[in-house]
Amino acid sequence: MSAVVHEYMHGWMAHYLGDNTAKSAGRLSLNPLVHLEWFGSFFMPLVMILTGMPFVFGWAKPVPYNPFNLSDKKYGEAKVAAAGPLANLVIAVFFGLCLRFLPFFSVSFSAFLGIIVYINLILMVFNLVPIPPLDGSKILATFLPVGLRDRYLGSERVGFIFVILFVMLAGGLITPVVNFLFKIIAGA
Repeated sequence: MSAVVHEYMHGWMAHYLGDNTAKSAGRLSLNPLVHLEWFGSFFMPLVMILTGMPFVFGWAKPVPYNPFNLSDKKYGEAKVAAAGPLANLVIAVFFGLCLRFLPFFSVSFSAFLGIIVYINLILMVFNLVPIPPLDGSKILATFLPVGLRDRYLGSERVGFIFVILFVMLAGGLITPVVNFLFKIIAGA
């Protein structure tokens, strides 16, 4: 559901800024079925689990939007991109504060809340990495000169390879950041 909320918020922000593409495509919804994709949401994570990979990841279908329809021409794309990770932060903070200040939960329920917080922090931090097609790349691109921006975002076609390489070679850089944020939010 965290990935669904993440994608929904991209669509919501685009809609808020004047673009109805996601709404017209039926993607401005919290229904998981409209966001899940067979390969990235099911097949790839299952294969990774069954083969004992040291990491597991997946993805939902990106919510479509048309940047030319956004009312904020300068920062609109960055706002749409930031909306997904921000949603994950809000979820992590909400459940983390419950975990921190409502200590009467059972150990198993507290562990469940901890997993929700941790997963949302991973989604947030990972998506902020500035590798196309991740959200961080669209935020960074907003601040680049036009020519460099176009070349940078043009690498999105092969970006998935760079994302896989990042996860394999440098994915461990995310863990300390996530652990730090977890301690700040949940106090554990």
